[in-house]
Amino acid sequence: MHVHILGICGTFMGGLALLARAMGHKVTGSDANVYPPMSTQLEQQGIELIQGFDPSQLGEEGINQPDLVVIGNAMSRGNPCVEAVLNKGMNYTSGPQFLSEHILPKRWVLAVSGTHGKTSTSSMLAWILEYCGYQPGFLIGGVPQNFGVSAKLGNSPFFVVEADEYDSAFFDKRSKFVHYRPRTLVINNLEFDHADIFADLAAIQRQFNHVIRTVPGDGKVIWPKDVPAVQQVIDMGCWSEQETFSQQADSRGWQGVSIAEDGHEFEVIFNGESQGVLRWDLIGQHNIENAVMAIAAARHVGVSPNHAIEALTQFSPPKRRLELLATPNHIAVYDDFAHHPTAIATTLKGLRAKVGNSKIIVVLEPRSNTMKSGVHKDTLAESMALADQAWLFQASNVGWNIADNMQSASIPVTVSDSIDDIVAQVSSNAKAGDTIVVMSNGGFNGIHQKIIAAITQQSK
Repeated sequence: MHVHILGICGTFMGGLALLARAMGHKVTGSDANVYPPMSTQLEQQGIELIQGFDPSQLGEEGINQPDLVVIGNAMSRGNPCVEAVLNKGMNYTSGPQFLSEHILPKRWVLAVSGTHGKTSTSSMLAWILEYCGYQPGFLIGGVPQNFGVSAKLGNSPFFVVEADEYDSAFFDKRSKFVHYRPRTLVINNLEFDHADIFADLAAIQRQFNHVIRTVPGDGKVIWPKDVPAVQQVIDMGCWSEQETFSQQADSRGWQGVSIAEDGHEFEVIFNGESQGVLRWDLIGQHNIENAVMAIAAARHVGVSPNHAIEALTQFSPPKRRLELLATPNHIAVYDDFAHHPTAIATTLKGLRAKVGNSKIIVVLEPRSNTMKSGVHKDTLAESMALADQAWLFQASNVGWNIADNMQSASIPVTVSDSIDDIVAQVSSNAKAGDTIVVMSNGGFNGIHQKIIAAITQQSK
C-alpha cells in the first residue's frame, strides 16, 4: 500500500511514517518545513519527502496516486492538499486512526497520558521493556536516547504509546488517545492546557474519561491519588483494575521516597514494601514520579520492580528534557521542553537542588498555544522563583504584554522582542559556575547554540 502523509515532519507523524515503512508500505509525505533532524531520519528509511503542499504530489487516479492519505492534525481546510483529497474523493484518515487500525490491533497497548511527563515516562517504560527482553514497539513524542528513534515496530505484542489528549484531525476532534484502546493506562497528572481546543479543565477531563472507558476490565489504570483533577475523572467511572501513586507515607499503592535532595537517588515502595533503590543521572521530584509510574506499568506486563529499577539505572532521558548541551567557559547550558508553569517550576526545583546556591539563569519562550493566549500569564512569574534571573522572549504572536505580568516576579526579569539582544545580555551576564536553562517547546530561533557560541567567543 502507498501511504502519503500530510504534515510528516511532526514528531508523531514522522514516527508514524517510520512504523508504516517498517510494515512494508511505500511511504511518502510532505510538510511546510522539511529539515533535519526529522527529514534526515525519514530519508534514511527510504521515505520520499516533498516540500510544501502542491496538490500535484497526490498524483492522478491510476498514476502515482496514494492508496491512503494520512492527514496530520496541523492540517486544516483551505490547505491545497486537503482540498484536493476531498475533491477527488481519495481515501484518507487521521494519524491516530491509522495507528489504531494498522499497527495496534492484537497488541498490548501501554499508553502514557497526562499534562506533563508523557514523553519521559513513555521513554522510561519502553526502555524498561527493552532492557528486560520484551522487544516492545513504541511511538513517542520525542527521541529517547536509549533508542535514537522516536518510533519502532517492535517484535512482541507490547506497544508503548505517548497518549496525547490533543485532537486527532480537522475532521476528528476527539483526543488522539481515544483511538488507542490501551490495556495499561498511565495518567501522570492533569491540568488545564491546550486552550486553543479546550474551553476548560472539565472539557479535558471528559476526554480522559472517554479513554478510561476503553480500558478492559482486566486492564489497569495507574493514576496519582494526590491529584484532585484525576480523582474527579476516576469518579466519573472506572471499570478496570487500579493502582495509585501517592506522596503520602501511609498510603497503599506506589511511592517514590527521595534519598538525595535533588532526586538522583530514591526508594521505590509498593504497598508499604521497599522494591529497591534507584540511583540515576536524572533529577527532580517529577522524574521520581515518572519513574515510579513506568515501573508500575511495566509490572503489569510481568516485569518485576527490581528489574525495572535496574533498567532505569541505564536510562538516558529524551532529547530536550533538561539536556545538557555544552559547558562553555564552565557555564552549563541546558535545553528543556518546559511549556507550562508547573513544568517550569518542577524543573527548576530539581535543578536548584542539584546546583545548590549557584546562579540559575532562565531563558524562556512562551510558545505553546496556551502560553501565547495568556491563560498562564498570572502564574508564569511565580513559576520561575527558584531561578536567580530570567530573560523572556516577547514574540509578535504572543497576545499579551509579558513585561506587565512580570512586575510581580521575585527575581529580575528582562523581556525582549529581540533574540540577538537576549543572546548578548545573557552571555555577558553569565559567569563561570552559572547554569543557563533555555525553556521552549519549539526551536526558539536557535538561541541555544547562539548563546553557547557567544560565551565561547567571549572566553577567547
